[in-house]
Amino acid sequence: MKFVPFAAALVLACTTAQLATAQEVHIQTSLGEIDVQLNAQKAPKTVANFLRYVREGHFDGTMIYRVVPGFVLQMGSYDTKGNPRPTHEPIPLESGNGLLNARGTLSMARSDDPTSATAEFFINLSDNGDLDPKEGKAPNTSGYAVFGKVVEGMGVVDTISHVPLNGGQGPFPDADPAQPVVIKSMTVVGDPPRAAAPTKH
Repeated sequence: MKFVPFAAALVLACTTAQLATAQEVHIQTSLGEIDVQLNAQKAPKTVANFLRYVREGHFDGTMIYRVVPGFVLQMGSYDTKGNPRPTHEPIPLESGNGLLNARGTLSMARSDDPTSATAEFFINLSDNGDLDPKEGKAPNTSGYAVFGKVVEGMGVVDTISHVPLNGGQGPFPDADPAQPVVIKSMTVVGDPPRAAAPTKH
């Protein structure tokens, strides 16, 4: 019996670790709800960066500005008029974490510079092996960092992937939905509600 407290403590520690590495974010869009599970164990810096933006409300009121059927949905920092929001400093690339750009996964978008990702991310609509790290390259110098996956709402993702395009806004005007698909809110599951922004008089 004297070992029971230790066993209980061990179970609690394991449960806490699992929660820390399997955090979920709820995405409310104008076309439905999407739930994603983040993998902080495999991509700790990427997940910490993403959660920072979610908790700041950075994504609320932005739009899905790039739809490429069979490839990706991209979103992050552009409002419905195509104006970018300010972002924090870029983060290191964590593409060498063993996670692949499979259908339904979330990855960080970036420029040609491996350490240029900020708040832009995408959902893979197919298994996009071309976005994985290249063989022979040094770790975390190529590919796109996967940091989570959709666990509920792939039907919504697929619906968005078939909307009419050529909206003309944002960095990919030809791939922008004709009618904005808005991210109404993104929240961390289990977090207390965020305080509403003060109204202007």
